[in-house]
Amino acid sequence: MNIYDIRRYGTVAFLVATGAVVALFLYFSNSLVNDLAEQERARMQIWADATKEIVNATASPDPTASDHIDFLLSIIIANNNIPVLITDDGGNIVDHRNFRLPEPIDSLNPMFISEANEAFLRGKLEKLSHSSNVIHIAIDEGVNQHIYYEDSTLLRHLSLYPYIQLIVMLAFVAVVYFAVNSSRRAEQNKVWVGLSKETAHQLGTPISSLMAWIELMRSMDADPEMVEEMDKDVKRLSTIASRFSKIGSRPQMEDADLAEVVSNSARYMSTRISSRVKLTVEGADEPMDVRMSAPLIEWVMENLIKNAVDAMEAQGAIDISMSRQGNMAEILVTDTGKGMSRKMRKNVFRPGFTTKKRGWGLGLTLAKRIIEQYHSGQICVASSDPGRGTTFRILLPLVKS
Repeated sequence: MNIYDIRRYGTVAFLVATGAVVALFLYFSNSLVNDLAEQERARMQIWADATKEIVNATASPDPTASDHIDFLLSIIIANNNIPVLITDDGGNIVDHRNFRLPEPIDSLNPMFISEANEAFLRGKLEKLSHSSNVIHIAIDEGVNQHIYYEDSTLLRHLSLYPYIQLIVMLAFVAVVYFAVNSSRRAEQNKVWVGLSKETAHQLGTPISSLMAWIELMRSMDADPEMVEEMDKDVKRLSTIASRFSKIGSRPQMEDADLAEVVSNSARYMSTRISSRVKLTVEGADEPMDVRMSAPLIEWVMENLIKNAVDAMEAQGAIDISMSRQGNMAEILVTDTGKGMSRKMRKNVFRPGFTTKKRGWGLGLTLAKRIIEQYHSGQICVASSDPGRGTTFRILLPLVKS
């Protein structure tokens, strides 16, 4: 199991554990809300029974019923937080309690209901008639009253609590996740910069020494052809060292024709790959000026061509095409190699990922860094199927004319 599988499984385990914790909190919160709702319904049932008993006690000739009525009234008065509407069979509002009416009630005539309050209560009745918060009271034979009630303010606030809790927990998890990822990327960038600068520094000394030896060989009348080939290789090493130094710092950007840079890179690679690989380049119909670091773009193209050659086992065809896509320049690099699975496509740009027996798995990672971080472009696997080859796609912003 490689590091990316471990990381993926770790991420899945973290998300599953987070989901379990969130689900547990939501379960207990909803249980609390449901229990409170049941208690409020039980209180309203007692309130309804007390209302019915008051009507019966009022009609009773028993002189001791007044004490009973006082007790029942105390039950009704005790409800000071649950909004209640009482209607008769005709839908007329008989009484109401604990609503925040738009207009204050006239203390001299509390039974009078203004038009604004009437409209408000009618709206509440219409809404409550479609809910399950209703209790029916049989006052007498053929005479009924209906008690509609809203959830109390406490219950309404508690019912929102699970959702607020969910949002807060998800936000916390997201912040932690992105903070860890950002920290990891920052650390990764420092490693890249340090590695690149150190590589360029270490290459500098032997390259200078080799240049001096080449000059000495020329002065000693060594074989000119041999000296020329060695000089080419040393210059190539110097170019590689320069590329590493550019990775370690912000490269100098200049406007250049992308088609020309890509063609030069393909021309250089064509003499250094197997003769059984056919490399073709289809340029754009017109120049495509891009603000770029030409040595780094050449490095990207060389990496893609090398990977294509390895994927085809040094036999097949590589097609490079360029075109304009709106305000972007597009490069497609297509090979006839063995292709990649979906899993490989997800990991192909990650550091250290390689399918070769030899190799560090850094070529495509460097290519992605060069294209996306330094040139504000995009690089991706446009298509790839096992046994059918692979197409890499690069998009770079064109210079605005």
